[in-house]
Amino acid sequence: MSEALNPANPEETEEEPIKQRKNGLYPGVSDELAENMKSGWADTELYDLQPIAQAEHTAARRAALSARFPGERLVIPAGNLKTRSNDTEYAFRASVEYAYLSGNQTEDGVLVLEPKSGGGHDATIYLLPRSDRANGEFWLDGQGELWVGRRHSLTEAEKLYGIPASDVRELAGELREATGPVRVVRGYDAGIEAALTDKVTAERDEELRVFLSEARLVKDEFEVGELQKAVDSTTRGFEDVVKVLDKAEATSERYIEGTFFLRARVEGNDIGYGSICAAGPHATTLHWVRNDGAVRSGELLLLDAGVETHTYYTADITRTLPINGRFNELQKKIYDAVYEAQEAGIAAVKPGAKFRDFHDAAQRVLAEKLVEWGLVEGPVERVLELGLQRRWTLHGTGHMLGMDVHDCAAARTETYVNGTLEPGMCLTVEPGLYFQADDLTVPEEYRGIGVRIEDDILVTEDGNKNLSAALPRTSEDVEAWMARLKG
Repeated sequence: MSEALNPANPEETEEEPIKQRKNGLYPGVSDELAENMKSGWADTELYDLQPIAQAEHTAARRAALSARFPGERLVIPAGNLKTRSNDTEYAFRASVEYAYLSGNQTEDGVLVLEPKSGGGHDATIYLLPRSDRANGEFWLDGQGELWVGRRHSLTEAEKLYGIPASDVRELAGELREATGPVRVVRGYDAGIEAALTDKVTAERDEELRVFLSEARLVKDEFEVGELQKAVDSTTRGFEDVVKVLDKAEATSERYIEGTFFLRARVEGNDIGYGSICAAGPHATTLHWVRNDGAVRSGELLLLDAGVETHTYYTADITRTLPINGRFNELQKKIYDAVYEAQEAGIAAVKPGAKFRDFHDAAQRVLAEKLVEWGLVEGPVERVLELGLQRRWTLHGTGHMLGMDVHDCAAARTETYVNGTLEPGMCLTVEPGLYFQADDLTVPEEYRGIGVRIEDDILVTEDGNKNLSAALPRTSEDVEAWMARLKG
């Protein structure tokens, strides 16, 4: 049987047999077949590769990281495959920190910034090289290229990412022998962390994670372009859904979920998060992702979904749509109140404003409406001081957006929710009103109605830009838009 390095112990130099699948139909490999598989393969090296589009931006990001941690070795893993069931794995998504700094997205990769004696760092990207044709790994191993597809060679990787590339199977051993201060981004690669176990501390590693989270608060030109791509694809996905609402009525929310997912996979990498396709009273559940309920004419559909681009930037948009194309009187009243709150929130997004300002502006409008409708006792200042509106508004009015749908989550409170908006920041503004089906404090006709409107807002030099403005927001425009799409 052919042999390969044991991936669990990459520092070992002796070769071990490639593990065969239990209950496989072939008991082994003859010497003749093993020899036959070694030769007769064409050269498939790619010689004319150009750097990826974000290469200059990832270089600038690494330079900023280098300046923040002089004299320290920095280790940023991509992560490993995770088992879904038996011998099948979940689709891999590299860690945001790794993809942000390198542009690479392959499993088992590790970016290392090695401090130089004269200052600064040398970056190396550690990757699995092409499958070995000599030892049979390329066709016998479950992660060999004939099973899961061709990998880039290390030479190709250097051209694409603008970073010297080395064999990741040697890295753990090198890290065990390394001296000097080290930081690692935790939670992605247990093997790499084990190699550094006596060299790192949780507190110092957290400082690295926080810095990389805060570095993403302000988006560069490339990132803004990717976010706009994500939003534009998401807009088309929402249009797709409106066109098939009759089919969803005949089946379930799953038809909506599948329709949007098709757009995400055709135009992007994936959905950026689990799509919320909440019809009727499911719209009052903030993260309804089961998507197995009925879609009924006369009720509302709350669709919260986003396409993720091939570079991992995601949109996050919500529209609440009348399934039959027309709001009834109460639905329109609630919808228009949420729209008014969102307008107030968006108007508060501008450079120099506090991050909390748009939340406060939207919440004030919703509190005013709840008092006006007699659902909570005023005055409005009392309602806001005690947070009484939260029974029906529930969540914050927005969050940072980027490579994570809730981006920059590890940032310090003083730089995020207590921070100040700057040009280049991108955030959501998404007020909502949710009247639970079992809420006896509101009139019966309110119960089971949930409305959220969410857009992706870029802070500009002189105010803001609604990246998702192409999707109608007023109740009248939503109805007219749906009518056009339904023909």
